[in-house]
Order: sequence, then C-alpha cells, then structure tokens
Amino acid sequence: MEEKVTESKFKFPTEVVELPSKGLIYPKDNPLSSGKIEMKYMTAKEEDILTNTNYIQKGIVLDKLLESLIVSKINYNDLITGDKNALLIAARVLGYGKNYEFSYSGETLSVDLTTLEDKNLNTKDLIEEGINEFEFSLPNSKTIITFKLLTHGDERSIDRELQGLKKIRKDIIPEATTRLKYTITSIDGDREKKAIREFVDNYLLARDARSLREEIRRISPDVELKYYGDDVEEAITIPVDLTFFWPDARV
Repeated sequence: MEEKVTESKFKFPTEVVELPSKGLIYPKDNPLSSGKIEMKYMTAKEEDILTNTNYIQKGIVLDKLLESLIVSKINYNDLITGDKNALLIAARVLGYGKNYEFSYSGETLSVDLTTLEDKNLNTKDLIEEGINEFEFSLPNSKTIITFKLLTHGDERSIDRELQGLKKIRKDIIPEATTRLKYTITSIDGDREKKAIREFVDNYLLARDARSLREEIRRISPDVELKYYGDDVEEAITIPVDLTFFWPDARV
C-alpha cells in the first residue's frame, strides 16, 4: 500500500529583519551579505529555551533562542554583535509585542521597541566592501593598525581563552587586552598573530588603547538601545537580558 505524504497545515509566520551592518562587512558569498535575515515568530518551543536552566547557567540562552528563531540559512558564528542586537529586538517584538517595561532607580519605564533606531554602518569607514576590516592610526604612537568587528565566533574564542587563563592564573585576568588581540588584524602591515599579541602586551599605550576602543564604538553598526523619555534627565541604556523576553523569568 502506497503511503500518502501530506503537508502540514500549520505554517510559521515570518518577518524579514534588516541588519544595521547592511551586510556590507560580510563576504559576497556569505548569505549575511544580503543585509537581511528571515525570522519566525516565537512559539512555545522558544519559551522552553528561555527556561532551560542549563542554557541560563552557561550564559547562552539568548543565543540559543536566536538560533531557533532564524529561518535564513546562515552561520550564526559569523554575526557581529550589532546585528545580533537587532535580531534580539526583532525577536522580542515578534514574541511579546513592541512595548517593553523595565525598572530603573525604583521606577518603571516603558519603551516602544519599534521606535529604536539603527546605527548603520558607514561605507566610508570600510577599507573594502565585503571585508570586515577598518584602518586606524593610533594617535600617540602613530602606529597604523587594522581591526575588525568581533563576531559571535570570536566572542566564543575569547571566552574559551579567558576560561583557560582563569585556571592557571589567580591574579588579574587580562580581558581587555585579550579582546584587543582578537580585534586587531595587523600592526603596520604585519598580520602575524604573534606580532599582534606582543604589541598589545608590551607596546600598546593605554591612551592609544582607549582611542581605539572609542573608534570601534564609533564605527560599529548597532541598535540604539537608549531610553530618552521626558521622565529622565539623561538617556538610559535599555537592559537586554533574559527578562527582556520574559519579565517573570527567574535566573
């Protein structure tokens, strides 16, 4: 007897999310270069992810959530932080609506997440379209460096390296310099990882490191996660954590 295959009558509604980077830093053959990602609406399956104790303890619950929601065939490790933030905002709106309440100094504030503006990538900052690399002259040493925006894969590598350092060192863990070692891609044209690490450890002035971090913030595409209500004197950073999706969640 021939088996009849029937297509499910249930369809997941989806939305297309535009990335703050516009896809300009991703190689042309990378699906992310389109500057758009298709995401599905949240279901009960994603609520199971949000309450997964193991994911919460490991600090990966939001990444697991996004991986479950993304429909487009992409490598999640390729995403830069700013684009991930745009996906998190979209996921929250698709899952629980545009209005988000959070506490600040004992007050409850409310923000319409659809009014948050993207800080888009300026093509003039790129060395070349399709390559995640930027050039900067350190103001004090005058050293010419190139650097990249960290991806999710880079962040995972940094976390693993820092965890390894914690096992063998009991003093200060060099998180700031470790991040710079992954961020900088060349020193005066030298792309050897050993040369970059030696430069960061021994020759990078604190003033230059600060200027570099400011430059990275300036050029980084992202979502403006700021609350500018009339009831506050200065802009407030909107918290994005587990309770961003589920106010009743308990970590």
